[in-house]
Amino acid sequence: MLEETSNKDLRDRLALIESMMTEGRRTTESWGWTFLLWGIAYYVAIAWATLGHSNLAWPVTMVAAVIVTVIVVSMRASSRPETTMGRAVGAVWMALGISMFLLFFSLGSSGRLTDWHVFIAVACGMLGMANGTSAMILRWKMQFGCAVVWWVASVASCFGSDKQVGIVGFAAIFFCQIVFGIYGMVAEARVRRMRSTAHA
Repeated sequence: MLEETSNKDLRDRLALIESMMTEGRRTTESWGWTFLLWGIAYYVAIAWATLGHSNLAWPVTMVAAVIVTVIVVSMRASSRPETTMGRAVGAVWMALGISMFLLFFSLGSSGRLTDWHVFIAVACGMLGMANGTSAMILRWKMQFGCAVVWWVASVASCFGSDKQVGIVGFAAIFFCQIVFGIYGMVAEARVRRMRSTAHA
């Protein structure tokens, strides 16, 4: 009898953990728009800095992206209770955002953001860390795939020509920000449709 209770308790705990991870993935999917927004912001800053040769490109673009993010987040403020898993994943991304903002704002403002290879290596390495950490917390293969792409891009940017490094960086942004962001937005829309159909 005690063994049956222990097995049932263990199954209940595993089911709870699995449901928490699923909810964490859904929460991350609901932030798909930020992946898309920041992917576009990276493209704008890179294009502006490269074509306009301006030290203001990164600071202005990053500040604009932060303002848009804050406005949209405040408009979408959720009434759902916050979970420990959600706070953990949110903390990873908040720390990444602050780190990248301060680093690239400072490097861009000071004119030291000149070595394309180092910039791509650092940015991709930081994004790989955040995606990898989130994926490990949520046990989410899709996001771990993004982490691997960022890490490969980080290593690859240390070798090759400027053109090759640019292609690697643009491809990583496309797959890990744009495509992953659209995937999250589509998945979130699907869940909303399912919930509205269930309530109808």
